[in-house]
Amino acid sequence: MLDRHLVVFAREPRLGCVKRRLAADIGAVAAWRFYREVLAAALKRLDGGGRWRRWLAVTPDASLDRPGAWPPGWRRIAQGGGDLGARMARVMTTLPSGPAVIVGTDVPDLQAEHVDAAFRALGDHDAVIGPSADSGYWLVGLKRRPRLPAAFSNVRWSTNHALADTLANLDGLDVATLDVLEDIDDGSALARWRQRR
Repeated sequence: MLDRHLVVFAREPRLGCVKRRLAADIGAVAAWRFYREVLAAALKRLDGGGRWRRWLAVTPDASLDRPGAWPPGWRRIAQGGGDLGARMARVMTTLPSGPAVIVGTDVPDLQAEHVDAAFRALGDHDAVIGPSADSGYWLVGLKRRPRLPAAFSNVRWSTNHALADTLANLDGLDVATLDVLEDIDDGSALARWRQRR
């Protein structure tokens, strides 16, 4: 049986370097604190108890082995250069064999159950997408066999076309869809999330 791989894409939690759109609404320090808390909580919730191999794909690459930059217990890999699509494609290409799921750290409602559902979907589907409320997505998973599709080519990232562009790249494949969740990119999304809590 092939290993299942969960990859969390994360930016080193440095003041002024994370959640810039959110920082424009709530201030750099508040955005930094929010990011640190959400990242730590996500890594704890997504531990998986051995159900999947855990990878932390980090940026900038120089932070990979910086002491104290990352919590222990996760295999760390560098995201490398290029846009988000190039970085996700690189990770999908370099991981060991087995289905792979990529998530970000912008979705505080993300739970291990969502990852379980994604891997179950990959048992019967070529790909799985967790759409976000802003026409992007919070999760993408690929079976990666018999071939690896070019899922992330020519995607208009950080626009309302990201999901549609990715689905167009997966045309002809069997794609499962998970629940819609909201990523926290700005102050209004943060306010909605706090209200739901």
